[in-house]
Amino acid sequence: MGLRSLIGRLRGGRGATRSRDAQQLALELAPPPRTAAELLAHLQRMGLRGIRTLSLTRNRSVMVSASDGGLRVHRAFLAAPAPVHRAIVRFLMSSRRAERLAARRALVAFPVGDDERRAPRAPERTHPDDEKIAATLAEWHARYNSERFGGALTPVAIRVSRRMRARLGHYAPAQAGRPAEIAISRRHLRRHGFAEGLETLLHEMVHQWQDEQGHPLGHDRHFREKSRTVGIGGRAKRVVD
Repeated sequence: MGLRSLIGRLRGGRGATRSRDAQQLALELAPPPRTAAELLAHLQRMGLRGIRTLSLTRNRSVMVSASDGGLRVHRAFLAAPAPVHRAIVRFLMSSRRAERLAARRALVAFPVGDDERRAPRAPERTHPDDEKIAATLAEWHARYNSERFGGALTPVAIRVSRRMRARLGHYAPAQAGRPAEIAISRRHLRRHGFAEGLETLLHEMVHQWQDEQGHPLGHDRHFREKSRTVGIGGRAKRVVD
């Protein structure tokens, strides 16, 4: 019965409809991609444009991110079914916020493979000695949200991180039962000063805006345009050493 149904799909319809059905069926019957290059080609056949390179990651906080023509995708998506691959394309290509958010929900809901189910590292908490500065950063988040984002952002937890050594800050979207948060490096604040810490906070708030608008996280065109709007550069100025 299944085979007759597939043959009927190929034989049924005429012209463009028949062509589209045949192309879709070919995509669904093709073997799953095994490498980053094969996944990129697979997504391009589904309509992905503007992406030149794809790399596979194990980052469970950010499953899909794009920047300057490059795409980073969690390696678990290699084995994902066609609807999930189409969700990646919609997430990256759709101009409609509702479609991007729906695609994002589909991507977040996709489980990682058994080989990725390592016990997650215990979430870091702000050290008691840093709670005052974290509260001050939260006040600035509310102020910047009102003054530069038109109050569009959701209030999120602000954490001061003593673990963070190679990054200035980080925005983590809500996932796996954990709420979204922004972390700012304590080392960054101590070495470079509170003023630059506030610029880092704004940088991460632009990532928060990306997430809440349904855009992929990364330093892409949307990020650069919004950064200019809120009065900061599109990239971090320093590396914490």
